[in-house]
Amino acid sequence: MGSAYIVGTFDTKGDELRYVAGLVGATGVAVRTVDLSTTGEPADDVDVPAAEVAAWHPDGAGAVFTGDRGSAVAAMTEAFARFLPARGDVDGVLGLGGSGGTALVTPALRALPVGVPKFMVSTMAAGDVGSYVGASDIAMLHSVTDVAGLNRISRRVLGNAAHALAGACAHPVAVTDERPAVGLTMFGVTTPCVDAVTARLGDDHDCLVFHATGTGGAAMEKLVDDGHLAAVLDISTTEVCDLVAGGVLAAGEDRLDAVARTGVPYVGSCGALDMVNFGPPDTVPQHYADRLFYPHNPQVTLMRTTADEARAIGVFLARKLNACAGPVRFLLPEGGVSALDAPGQPFHDPEVDAVLFDTLEREVEQTPDRRVIRSPRHLNDPGFAEELLAAFDDVTRR
Repeated sequence: MGSAYIVGTFDTKGDELRYVAGLVGATGVAVRTVDLSTTGEPADDVDVPAAEVAAWHPDGAGAVFTGDRGSAVAAMTEAFARFLPARGDVDGVLGLGGSGGTALVTPALRALPVGVPKFMVSTMAAGDVGSYVGASDIAMLHSVTDVAGLNRISRRVLGNAAHALAGACAHPVAVTDERPAVGLTMFGVTTPCVDAVTARLGDDHDCLVFHATGTGGAAMEKLVDDGHLAAVLDISTTEVCDLVAGGVLAAGEDRLDAVARTGVPYVGSCGALDMVNFGPPDTVPQHYADRLFYPHNPQVTLMRTTADEARAIGVFLARKLNACAGPVRFLLPEGGVSALDAPGQPFHDPEVDAVLFDTLEREVEQTPDRRVIRSPRHLNDPGFAEELLAAFDDVTRR
């Protein structure tokens, strides 16, 4: 049996941390408290003192207890991100903090595998939490009042978090599925293709579909790194468009790096590489005013990529594919790359698509295990799904 970890800076949040630890312990769940204070002063009644965590810094505890708050917090953040994943008894984690505490705790939570319960009560949870959550499954709970004492509001909010952690630790969800898991990327304009592929694979594979919104691709690659995925069908690589052109659903610069690191069998394609995503029309950068747009809905405005952007996208993808040690197949649907890139549709532009395809074919260093394959079909054509499945079969049955 493992423990529920209660983590934070006991020098400033000790009353609150001990309160939630007591509530969790009262349910019968084992508790371990971890101090992340950077003053160097030992806290009373903690299971793991700050010095023990600080020792996990590459340069030792002295790198943490510097006397300078900024460098000390940064160093403790690194130490804790090494300490927590190395523990073998983490059934779940609850952290408390303001802006500094949230930034200190959440990198370690992100380093834990998806599925391990992770809760963060934070004064920052009512805003944009993307930088804290990343590709993980951290549950952010707004503290409402500051994490600065126990009162009629904080006791309820902290109590809810404590009991949520206790429940998750006491009643883990048992998942038994002998089928190998496959990650697939999908966008609205590539749905017919992905649906056709998953319909064929579903009997023998556990199909995990990720919405290609920037975080979707990152989440899929975290599962690749964590060893959860046996193969990847990266049909919708559209997040790279936003990375290249400054859209709002951008992949990180590390897109595809997990595939390269692990050598997981990979089949990719050009799904929705014809579009860049922005918010409502008045949010589109002014320097794009003369471009071709399509209103996907009142909150999403799509911009057609240009030949120069297509070339840059192709170069980025080729560089990433060239780094992959495992088997790779990347398919080029010459009939169009999305529902909007088809004859009679607003983004249909075979000339721009040709620039993308030619760049990929030229820049990818092709070998027997790394191949770029042209298809005359449209991405959403049922025949193209069959070609993807054939490529998938090729890379997974070696």
